[in-house]
Amino acid sequence: MALDLHENEKKWQQYWEKNSIYKFDRKSKKPVYSIDTPPPTVSGTMHMGHAFAFSQQDFIARYKKMRGFNVFHPIGFDNNGLATALMVEKKKKIKSKNFSREEFIKIVLEGTLEEEKKMIAAFKSIGISFDWTLLYRTIDKLARKTAQHSFLDLNRQERLYRKDAPTMWCPNCETAVAQAELEDKEIASTFNNIVFKTEKGKEIIIATTRPELLPACVAVFVHPTDGRYKDLVGKKLKVPLFDLWVPVKEDPRADPEKGTGIVMCCTFGDQTDMEWYYAHNLPLRMAITKDGRLNELGEKYRGQKIVNARKEIIEDLKKEGLLKEQKPIKHDVNVHERCKTEIEILPSKQWFVKYLDLKDEFIVKAEALQWVPPFMKARYDNWINGLQWDWSISRQRHYGVPFPVWYCKKCGEIIIAEEKDLPVDPLKDKPKKKCKCGSNEFIGEKDTLDTWFTSSLTPQINCRWVEDKAFFEKMFPMDLRPQGHDIIALWAFNTVVKALFHQQKLPWKTITINGWALDPKGKKMSKSLGNVVRPEEMIDKYCADALRYWAGLPVLGEDVPFMEKEMVSGRKFVTKLINASRFVIMATKDIKVGKIDKKKLLPEDKAILFDKYEFSKALNPTRNFFWLEFADFYIEEVKSRVYNDKGSSGKVAAAVLHEIAWKTLLLLSPFLSYATEEIAQTQFKSRLKEKSIHLESWPEADTSLIDEEAEKIGDAINKVVAEMRKKKTEARKPLNAPVKKAVVKIEDPKVLKEVEDVIKRTMSVKNLEVKKDKEFSVKIEF
Repeated sequence: MALDLHENEKKWQQYWEKNSIYKFDRKSKKPVYSIDTPPPTVSGTMHMGHAFAFSQQDFIARYKKMRGFNVFHPIGFDNNGLATALMVEKKKKIKSKNFSREEFIKIVLEGTLEEEKKMIAAFKSIGISFDWTLLYRTIDKLARKTAQHSFLDLNRQERLYRKDAPTMWCPNCETAVAQAELEDKEIASTFNNIVFKTEKGKEIIIATTRPELLPACVAVFVHPTDGRYKDLVGKKLKVPLFDLWVPVKEDPRADPEKGTGIVMCCTFGDQTDMEWYYAHNLPLRMAITKDGRLNELGEKYRGQKIVNARKEIIEDLKKEGLLKEQKPIKHDVNVHERCKTEIEILPSKQWFVKYLDLKDEFIVKAEALQWVPPFMKARYDNWINGLQWDWSISRQRHYGVPFPVWYCKKCGEIIIAEEKDLPVDPLKDKPKKKCKCGSNEFIGEKDTLDTWFTSSLTPQINCRWVEDKAFFEKMFPMDLRPQGHDIIALWAFNTVVKALFHQQKLPWKTITINGWALDPKGKKMSKSLGNVVRPEEMIDKYCADALRYWAGLPVLGEDVPFMEKEMVSGRKFVTKLINASRFVIMATKDIKVGKIDKKKLLPEDKAILFDKYEFSKALNPTRNFFWLEFADFYIEEVKSRVYNDKGSSGKVAAAVLHEIAWKTLLLLSPFLSYATEEIAQTQFKSRLKEKSIHLESWPEADTSLIDEEAEKIGDAINKVVAEMRKKKTEARKPLNAPVKKAVVKIEDPKVLKEVEDVIKRTMSVKNLEVKKDKEFSVKIEF
């Protein structure tokens, strides 16, 4: 009777949980292997990227457990972010601003339980071996305490500062953003050649893509060696449409080759504007509001959104004859990675982590990490080399981890919470002491910490940095960080930064970077594109092991298009594994397992054993060996020996069958977690020494079985058998059809001398003739 794979999966899920197969044992004396798992955002659904990445991570966890490690495999849920807050607001039909921060955090933790249950069920369904007793949330008390402790420690190291400074700002989300939260987006735009005028009325053409910033213009710059504008330096130009005169200055950052070579400086259009602002002590003219509109400096354009103001200003420039030329261009702009809105630079009071002075150190220190694949280190280095800002950690959001900070109402002194009081909410709690000025009236910091400020502490959260010092010392640094390449800047880099600041160590020993699961055409899966493939649907249609099989095929780090044909192959392979194992058990029921008399091994036995121990620790060679060598050839080659030869030859063949089948199960168990458990528990019970195949020891190579001559013979047998099968298929004959005569031409006939009987038995050949010939060929007569 065929095995119901879906019922089988449920059965073994329950068994693993009941027997705590994946539970970390604090008392164990085994060496620890720890994994810093990416905490997925709480959404209630597992997408194909989750299934792909977490399966690859799970292969490593299961392999390490079989290697004798006490595997520490925690999991967290990321519910500290705007996406979660919006989801809960929509679900509950409420607004976070109508609740205290503490109340809304409680609402989120309770309101996402249903989504968590769905995601836990989904992760369990694909056989991920998390220790669910170690579950944390990035907004729970432990996470908040850890993040605030980090803040206090950085403050002690004088790595924090707060200042009114130009800040990257998302006008859609109305919050500051860090450089790591930016994406480059190519947009269509125009270079507008606009007329500025000298005091004598001479027209000076300046090219800009952002005419809406004209009311924020504070200077015009030329390169010191640009002779075209030498006479203008030190003079003033009138800004078109606005009653505004600005000085012309020299600076080597002005590019003579870009546009007309003369450029306006506005506060602030880009990083260069900021540099000029500080270097030349320019005045501040802010024309854009925090919600992305022109303010009173925009005069008649006041209140208009940036895009609309741009259009109207261009039209007015045309009417006034102040727009000489427009050139369509495409260029990259910074957008907020969450909402894809173009970033503005606005001055606001923000908290920063000072780290630009350590860029070189961050690059050098990370060289001690094992990067898998190695080329991903270049992405990390490139990100750091391109850093231009310290880390902005303030977010103008009601929901999130609070700053442990108050400000004295009387003197403005910054008051930092005490360690023993963490976690605190400054909007509810008060400092325990008066300010040094004597006042006891305080204003709590309203902003919340950047979500990555907390997420960059996952090793410290997992290892209980603020709760259990002894455990932390034992567990930190962790062994592995598995993650996607898209968050090297956001997560990997910031986690390295935090660990170096707090522990003066790297946070892990190895970092593995997985690729993305793409749609069949190689595009990123997206709801808006309608190309999302749901893993639950694939599991229902095929089985969980088929999905894990697909995840195990590509090289780590590759972006992989999802091909349903691989699910078909995976299901077929699982079925083949089950059926072949059943045959092995039926054929070997009377033999003593685990005992092989090496002296009685025939050439085909030696060949199969040697191939087996050449496996790498990846799915592809194991699958190919089992399917193409073991199941397709060796089983067929020794069937008659097992069934008909009751002497030593039959017993040896049976013993080899049993040994290979068992060791192959062990090799496949990290990948096909359900099928291998079912086969081991129902057909190889005598081999099991532990409660689960996933607790068994990884098979070790027996180098005494290496026999190159036997390998050569085995390859020759398989080549002849494959060709005979092909001839029978072409003749539309069954594979067991009797053959009167077969003639094999081969370059070295001696290689088949000892195994002619094997070929005859396997392919039902009555007369076999082997001849010497440079060209290999097989002819058969029925």
